[in-house]
Amino acid sequence: MPVYEYKALDDRGKTRKGIIDAESEAGARSRIRTLGQYPVEVRQSSTRKTGKGKGRLPVFTRLEHIPSRERTNITRQLATLLSAGIPLVQSLSSLAIQTRNPVLRKIVVEIKESVNEGSSLTNAMSGYPKVFSNVYINMVRAGEASGSLDVVLERLADFAEKQEEIAARLATAMIYPAVMAVVGTGILMFLITYIVPSITGIFADMKEALPLPTVLLLGISNVLRGWWWLVLILLLAGILSLRFFILTHYGRSFLDLAKLKMPVVGYIYQKILVARFASTLASLLQSGVGILASLQIVKNIMDNIHINTVVDEAIEQIRRGRSMSQTFGGSQWFPPMFIQMVSVGEQSGDLVPMLEKISRAYEQDAETGIMRMTALVEPLMIIIMGLVVAFIVFSILLPILEMNQMIG
Repeated sequence: MPVYEYKALDDRGKTRKGIIDAESEAGARSRIRTLGQYPVEVRQSSTRKTGKGKGRLPVFTRLEHIPSRERTNITRQLATLLSAGIPLVQSLSSLAIQTRNPVLRKIVVEIKESVNEGSSLTNAMSGYPKVFSNVYINMVRAGEASGSLDVVLERLADFAEKQEEIAARLATAMIYPAVMAVVGTGILMFLITYIVPSITGIFADMKEALPLPTVLLLGISNVLRGWWWLVLILLLAGILSLRFFILTHYGRSFLDLAKLKMPVVGYIYQKILVARFASTLASLLQSGVGILASLQIVKNIMDNIHINTVVDEAIEQIRRGRSMSQTFGGSQWFPPMFIQMVSVGEQSGDLVPMLEKISRAYEQDAETGIMRMTALVEPLMIIIMGLVVAFIVFSILLPILEMNQMIG
């Protein structure tokens, strides 16, 4: 059934926009009137069907960002509707009406049309890889195969909310240090480029050699005042060069290794990766996905070359008959507690609950580490700024003190 975008006027004369499905444009106008609105403009959606029910949005629509929170909301709403016994097509129709984001609403409507034409929900969602991740698609496929789609969608929503919560806490913890760094840098730049030259101008006519700290300070001040544009160009070139380097395989490998080995930050990053690995693997296994397929999916979302290498080796060893705890036991990136708990889970037959416990434990460790890191960053930044200010003051006072000694 075709999908139509419309613009209409309600009983108060306000313009309303939306999406509706109908057999024809006349049918769409009739349905709009039944909603108590007067259709002003009705046109068929510019969706092109390609493949097995896979919709493709127009280019301008695909470029728009869909917040993860909205995707999580529709996932939970769809799970609620399905658990209430409402058929999938009808549930998707209700979901489209409730969705406020126009891009996401169009996607839901097109998915519903694909399902209504005989496509599976998995195939319909696969047409939107920027919206539904590989993990999402595979879990939905497992839910359809096992007949527990509502349960799988509920787990997906829970998993997404946990990931969003961790990211939000990390962002919140870094707001104050980031603001402090920006403000502190601005103040120091103002001191060096405006205050220092006006004070040190008295040293310009001195025939005596200036102390080394004063020479360095005047040199930095002159460079920032007269060659600030060159400093910006060099800084931009350095950033672009670093970005290009990271895009190479060697650069990406170097960066991923640095993330894992950095003091304090590397510890937190490793805990977050282990928690993500355990929670995703638990969700996939609980949804009926096989261990090898689950590990392959988890590898795709770890976003670290060195962790991915370990997972690839683990997949090959599990194919040869080894247990999961044995395959990960030789890796330096998976802590001993992870290996021991996985081993206990395998021996007891409760691997999924054990993975969930691992995830919760390492999420708590990561949160504690973030709090400690924030507590260390704030005084460290104050100390650094204090040292810089002390250097400026010392560089100004040192020649004055030497002049006083010469006069005395």
